[in-house]
Order: sequence, then structure tokens, then C-alpha cells
Amino acid sequence: MKHFFLFSCFVLLSAVAFSQYSLSGTVVNEQGEALIGANVLIENSFLGMATNSKGEFTFNGLKEGSYMLKISYLSYQAYSQNIQLTKSEKLKFTLKRSSIFSEEILVQSTRVSNKTPMAFTAISPSEIADRNSGEDIPYLLENQPSMVSTSETGTGFGYTGMRIRGTDASRINITVNGIPLNDSESHGVYWVNMPDFANSVETIQIQRGVGTSTNGAAAFGASVNFQTKSVDKKPYGELNSTFGSFGTHKENVKVGTGLINDRFSFNVRLSSLKSDGYIKRGFSDHRSFAASAAYYSGRSLLKFQVISGKQRTGITWWGVPQEKLETDRRYNPAGKYTDADGNTQFYNGQTDNYLQTHYQLHYAHELTAGWNFNAALHYTRGDGYYEQYKEDEDFADYQLPDIQIDGSAAISSTKLIRRKMMGNDFYGFTASMHYKMNRITAAFGTSWNQYKGEHFGKIIWAKWANNMEKNHQWYFNEGDKTDFTAFAKANFAFAEKLNLFADMQYRKIDYQMSGKDDDLNNLGQSHLYNFFNPKAGIYLTISDKQEAYFSFAVANREPTRSNFKDATGDENATPKPETLYDFELGYNYRRQKVNLSVNFYYMNYKNQLVPTGEKSNVGYDIMTNVSSSYRAGVELSAAVILLKRLNWNANLTFSQNKIKNFVNYADYYAADWSFLGHNANEMGETDIAYSPQVVASSIFQVRLFKALNISFITKYVGEQFFDNTSSSDRKLDAYLVNNLAINYRFKIKQASEIKLKFQINNLLDAKYSNNAYGGNWYEAGTEKTWAYYFPQAGINFLGGISLRF
Repeated sequence: MKHFFLFSCFVLLSAVAFSQYSLSGTVVNEQGEALIGANVLIENSFLGMATNSKGEFTFNGLKEGSYMLKISYLSYQAYSQNIQLTKSEKLKFTLKRSSIFSEEILVQSTRVSNKTPMAFTAISPSEIADRNSGEDIPYLLENQPSMVSTSETGTGFGYTGMRIRGTDASRINITVNGIPLNDSESHGVYWVNMPDFANSVETIQIQRGVGTSTNGAAAFGASVNFQTKSVDKKPYGELNSTFGSFGTHKENVKVGTGLINDRFSFNVRLSSLKSDGYIKRGFSDHRSFAASAAYYSGRSLLKFQVISGKQRTGITWWGVPQEKLETDRRYNPAGKYTDADGNTQFYNGQTDNYLQTHYQLHYAHELTAGWNFNAALHYTRGDGYYEQYKEDEDFADYQLPDIQIDGSAAISSTKLIRRKMMGNDFYGFTASMHYKMNRITAAFGTSWNQYKGEHFGKIIWAKWANNMEKNHQWYFNEGDKTDFTAFAKANFAFAEKLNLFADMQYRKIDYQMSGKDDDLNNLGQSHLYNFFNPKAGIYLTISDKQEAYFSFAVANREPTRSNFKDATGDENATPKPETLYDFELGYNYRRQKVNLSVNFYYMNYKNQLVPTGEKSNVGYDIMTNVSSSYRAGVELSAAVILLKRLNWNANLTFSQNKIKNFVNYADYYAADWSFLGHNANEMGETDIAYSPQVVASSIFQVRLFKALNISFITKYVGEQFFDNTSSSDRKLDAYLVNNLAINYRFKIKQASEIKLKFQINNLLDAKYSNNAYGGNWYEAGTEKTWAYYFPQAGINFLGGISLRF
């Protein structure tokens, strides 16, 4: 009898301990109408979903306990409720309209929702605040899936870049509040022109693959869209200061009025950043400001925003020559010259200088229940120059005659200082309509953008000037580009657990070039493209804890100005437009303390423009078309609550990135260095440059108590080649970097919050380079390699303090 009693108690306790309940509900507005697609999540867990066509949601398999439920919906007040679960519950939640129209509408056209069949990552305001240590945007994002960040100065300041799935920013569609950020001619994004931009960002979404890129250049590896800071309802003031190794210090001040009369809001940020850089003379001297003024009502939003950056940066794009890498990792050849006494000197004015200002005017309005309208006007002005010291420059190359003094032999060359300058205007509009009702979520719209750019060069000093005019201009050319886009996309709840997605985009690009380049070659040419980019997919909700999706997308992309410029005078080298066929297959699994996802991708390219491994004399990658290539891989992501105060986030990408039959063109020389010509070598299947097969990231975060966070961050990037020959002589070694970040926040009477940050980068002092360039030639039949590397700083630190009032 005693044993039977003990057994009965065990069974009863087990039943209680392992009881599983469901929490379900319906989300409606004040009129009792279902809110379709409302976001419902359980705090401090990975459980979350969107309501169905009836406004319903269900969480199954919950244990007895307390759960904080959070519900949000565009233009409605966020709702939260603590629910003590002792049995299965079915509840009804009524959301009230917000008194202000949500600024999320500004990015609605460019973002995907939870049931869009695309691989994406959303980065919240709190995550941005925790990860923002002062470095440029690529380093803020470096722990995202398939992401590799690069820095010319070796510190994350100055010229930085990023690659997603092996493609750089010139092939990533990047928008700010739905406005294209990629430069119209180069397609690049120069974060150095937007100092401290992270402090103006509210949320970020990264879509890998083609995604749903709507405005601007086509996405050939990913889309990244930023939403800038939205309204803070209360007045505030904030002071931030960051300091660190290599003379780094950054200060900013932010002030905001909060909501005035529940209608108006004004915000300003002023920033200053200086750093010596790890690489010699790789300094940064940057200023920036951002300001916004907005009018809100319950159904409308009118917002004007300015983002401006002025930068002066030491030129570092030459890299460190291979022969110097072991003896002087901080060496910088830029500005090297020989003085009158035969001594080697470096010109300190070897700099990049640029001022760029973005103006945006947004208007959004809810027309009727289910219909929203959003429109924007934008204008960006940019002016800048590279300053360079040059030795032994021929007068003829600058459209100048030789100099003859007192009957002596003619002087045909000189030392000089030159500036390669540019000025550009970029302006246009975007407009879109959004519909969300019953089983359909849809958007359609258009955009028109115009770019006008001038490129010219001037000599500001020469040793032998003779009758040279002051600021002699030796070349001038213009670019004029018009980009028109129309799109329509829809997500249809075909069945209770099955969503169908379709997206169609039409782009028309008209690009005109005229004038002479710096080598005096005529650039005059005209290009017209008409692209149709369809996308389609299915999203299957297997259960409240499992989803699967499949999508197929087509993207077409025009060559850049530099692609056309590099091919000038060679009809066979004229770049072709590219086409990408992108297949994505994914699966998500989540429980209360575990979130797992896997995404398979196959990206098949026609005429992909790939980097050759060489750079131009102003630092951009020289590209060439390859007729057939592909990128295939699997992306794994995991987030686990290991203990109450210990979380782990990790991602891992395995990929193959191949050119199916690469032809390498190399210069051949005899033993006496006489030029023998160019030879074409068919090399079969090779690896695409700058495409590592393995990329991984791990973050262990422990919260010792409520105010103190410690994160141990690890980044691994596998070996990669910096040309397309798969030669071990032109390879970047794999590297593993560990960082330690400490965040502590507390309150005092004089301030609403104080944050202290301390970060140790490259904790184990790894010696590595995260970028390089180079090529090969043949000398007396033997292959030779030339290469330049971008070594990164050893162990270094950043500290910061933030006071918010």
C-alpha cells in the first residue's frame, strides 16, 4: 500500500509538472473588427506569430506559469498583459488606435513580414543600442548571417565595407526610409560619408538573396533597409562619448522636444569623430548632423529629415604590400615620394574629402480602413575630392606642353599635387499604396530618380608650372542617369496555414556619359535598359512552432560607371547586364527557449560581374563578366536561452561560390622584361573572389544582474581567394576573432539613465587581414604574384559613456 501511494504521488506530480496548456486569442480594434497580421509575442521567449485572417493566434505546449503577452499593430497602441496560465485560455484583446501615425509606414514597401517566403533578419532598437560601439555600420552588422566586414584602417572606422554571401555593398540594395542610398553610378555605399549614422537608426532589416528590393539598384546578394529614429513622446537630451585605442574619440549630442501638443516633434543630433587608425596616416576626421521635424495625427504623418556628413580621411586603399606584411603591418604607401636630398617622405595631404547631405520629405496617410498611402521626395548633394602627390608625371598626360628654360633641354615631366574631384545631385520621388484586409496584404507603387554627376581633375601645385593656369583642369566628364521603377506585390492567405506571395517589378534605366576621363580617353556612350524582375513563393505554417517556405526570384542589374569606364576603347570588354535566378528554401522551428532556422539557397547567375582581384588607382574593384556562375549554400541560425540569465546566439554558413569556366588573362614577359603579350588561360571551375566557404558567428550574453550585460563575441571567416584563379598564392587565410563587450546602465537623480560601455576587440591579439587585392603575371614562363593586404589591429579597446536626461 505504501508503494502504491508513493507511485500515485509521483504520477500526480509528473502530470502537474508536465501539463501543457494553450494560450489563444483574437485581436480586434475598438469596432470589433479583426486585426489581421498583428504581431503577438511572449516576452523573454522565442514564441511569436502574426494573427490569421480572423485575427486569431494560438500558442500550444505552454507550461503552467506567468507569461507577458505583447501585441502590436501598425498605427495602434502597443498592448501588453501579464497572464497567469493555470489552464488553457482563449482571450479577446482590443487594441486602441494610436494618437500618432506610426513611422513604420515609411519602410513598409521595402520590408518583408513574418509570412513572406524570404530569409531575413530584423534588428530591434535595443539590439542596435547594445551593439553600437561607435564603429561604422558594417561592424555593427558583422555578426549577422553570411556577413563579412572589412576595414581599410584596421579599426572599423574610416573606409569600411561589408559583403553578404560574398557580394559587396555595390551589389546590395540599401535604402534609408525607402529612399535608395546606393550611389547611382558606382552602386556603392560609402559609410565614411555618413559618420555616426547608427545613432540615427531605429530598426534595420536584412533580406538575404534577391529579397523584395523595390527601389534603387537590384539586390544581387542582399537588401538592407534602415528606418531612422521615430518619435520620442517625451522631451530628452543625450550626451555620448566614446574613446579608445589609436587616438579614437567620438562625441555626440542629441536633443528632442518630444511630442508638442500631441502633434509636433523636433530632433537634432550633432557628432564628431576622430581616430588615427591602425594603419599609418589612416586617420579619420569626421563631422555629421541629423535633424528632423514631424507632424503627426491619428491618420497622417508629415516628416522632413536631413542627414549630413563631412569627412576628411587619410587614403588607405593602397593596402600593405605583401613584402612589408611581416615587417611593418601598419605600413601605408600612399603619398610616398623622394625629397630633394633623396630621402623617402610621405605627403600628409594624401586625403579623401567629401561633404554629403541627404534631404527627405515624407507624407503618409490612412485613406480608409485597410488602405494606406505613402509618398516621399528626396534630394542628395555631394561634393568632394581625392588629393594626391604624384612624382614624374608627364605634361602630355595633363594636356600641357613641355617646358624649356633658357635653351636647356625640354622638361617633359614634373612633381605635382592633384585633386580628382566630383560633384553630384541625386533627386526623385517614391510613392506607394498599401492594402491589408481579409486574406490579402498588398502594395503597389512607383519611383523616379535622377542623377547628375560631374567628374573632373585639377592640378593645385607643380614643381615645374611655367605658364600653367592656377587649378589647371585636365579632364572633365559627366554622367546623367534616370531610373524609373513600378512594382506590385501581394501576400494571399490561400488557406488557414498556406500563404502565397507574388512580386513584380519593372525598371527602366537610361544612362548617358560624356567627356574625357583622367587618362584623356573619351567616355561618350549611352545605355538603355528595361528589366522585369518577378518573384513568387509559398509560406507554410506547419504549427505554432514550425514554418517552412520556398521562393524563386529574378533580378537584373545594369553595369556601373566604373565597369563602362574600365572597358573604354575595347568593344569586346564592354560590360553586359547581369541576371540572377535565386532559389530559397527555409524552415523555422521555435519553442519557448529555442529558436532554430535553416535556409538553403541557390543563386544562378548569367553574365555576373565579378571582381578580378585588381583595383583602380582610386580604390574601386575592377570587374569582369563571367558567362555562368553560381552561389549555393546553407545558412543555419540558432538562439537559445541556456539559463535564466544566459543566452546564446549563433549562425553558420556553408557555401560553394563558383565560376563554371573561368578564363584568366595574364601578362607575359621574357627574362629581360620585354613584353610578350596577353595570354588567355582556361582554368575550368574556380572559386569566385572574396567568397569564403565558411562564415560563422557566436554571441554568449550573460546578464549578471538587471543592469549589467557581458557579451563574448566570436567571428570566424574561412579562407577566401582575392582573385578568381583559386591560387593559394592569392588567398586570404581564415581568421577567428574574439571580442568582449560589457554594458552597464543605472539611474541617478540628475539623469534618467547612464550607460557605460567597454569593449575589448581582438581579445587574443590575432594577426589577420580581412581584405586584399592582387594579381599575377608570367616571367620567363614562371607565374608570379603581386598582392596588397589590409591587416587589422591587434588587441584594442573602446570605452564609452552615455547620459540621457
